[in-house]
Amino acid sequence: MSVFPSLQVRMMMTARKIHPRKVIISCAITGAIHTPSMSPHLPVTPEEIGQSALQAAEAGAAIVHLHARDPETGKPDQRPEAFLPFLKTISQASDVVINLTSGGNPAMLVEERIRPAAQLRPEVASLNMGSINFGLFPMLKRFRDFKHDWEKPYLENSDDLIFRNTFRDIAYALEQCGEAGTRFEFECYDIGHLYNLAHFIDRGLVKPPFFVQSVFGILGGIGQHPEDIQHMHRTATRLLGDDLRWSVLGAGRMQMQIAAMSAAMGGHVRVGLEDSLWIGPGELARSNAEQVTRVRQIIEGLGLSVATPDEARDILELKGADQVSF
Repeated sequence: MSVFPSLQVRMMMTARKIHPRKVIISCAITGAIHTPSMSPHLPVTPEEIGQSALQAAEAGAAIVHLHARDPETGKPDQRPEAFLPFLKTISQASDVVINLTSGGNPAMLVEERIRPAAQLRPEVASLNMGSINFGLFPMLKRFRDFKHDWEKPYLENSDDLIFRNTFRDIAYALEQCGEAGTRFEFECYDIGHLYNLAHFIDRGLVKPPFFVQSVFGILGGIGQHPEDIQHMHRTATRLLGDDLRWSVLGAGRMQMQIAAMSAAMGGHVRVGLEDSLWIGPGELARSNAEQVTRVRQIIEGLGLSVATPDEARDILELKGADQVSF
C-alpha cells in the first residue's frame, strides 16, 4: 500500500482547505518565582520587561504573560499602576496578545492578585485552579548568594506555603474578571485542578473554549515524567473534549522536552524566564527571545506552524486588543 495520499484524498484535503496546525507560543516574561540574584538576564524594571516582551513577540510568541516587579528590589509587585508602563510600551509597538497574571505571588490573597486583571481588562488573564503546596526552597541548593534581603526568606519560607486558590477564591476571580470579556489561561498544577475547572463549567461560570495551561515540575504539583504529561492530556481531553485548547509549561530544566511533547501531541506551549532560567544544561538563557526561538525551532522541526497573535485570537476566541483598558 502506498504511503502517499491518493488523488481522491488530496482533492478532499484541498476542498476542505486543510492547513498545517498552528501552535501557540506563550512567553512568561519574568514571573514571581525566580529572584533577581538568580540570573542577570531576568527582567525587573518596567523598561526591561517591556523590551523583553517585544523581543519575545518578534521571535514568535503570540502571547506574553506578564508580572510586575519593584524596579529597585525585584520583589513581585501586584499594583495595577506597576503594570501600566510596560503595558503601554508593548501595546503601542506590537499586536501580541497580553496575558496578565492573577497569580501574583503565592503569598498574596486573591483580592490583591486579581486587581490588575480586573482593572485593566486584558484579553487573557491567568487563573490558578486549586490550592497547592508551592515549594521553592529546593532552589536554595543551587543559589546561595543574594543581593536583596527579601530573596532568601522568600524561598526558605515556601516550605510552609500553601498557594491558596479555594473554590470561593476562583469563583470571585471569574466573576470579577470575566465580566469584562477577559478569557482565562487556566493553570492546572495537578489532575484535581482539571476537575475543578469542570466543576466551574457545570456552574456556568466559564464559557468555551478552555485554554488549559498544564504546569509540570513545581514541588507540590504533578511531576515531569512523560506519563504525567500523557495523564494530564488524557484527562483534560476526556473532561473538555473539542473545547479544550491544551498547553504546557515545564518548570526548570525540562522546559523544552515537555514543550516538544505537547507540540507532538497536538498542544500549545509556554516558555519564558518565569518558568525556567535555562537554555541548556548549566547555561542561563540570555533572554526570553532565546527560549522562544529554541521552542519555535522544535515546533517547526516537527512540521508544524507557529501561530501569529491574530491566529491565537481566533483559536482562543479572544475579544480583541481594542477592548482592553490600557
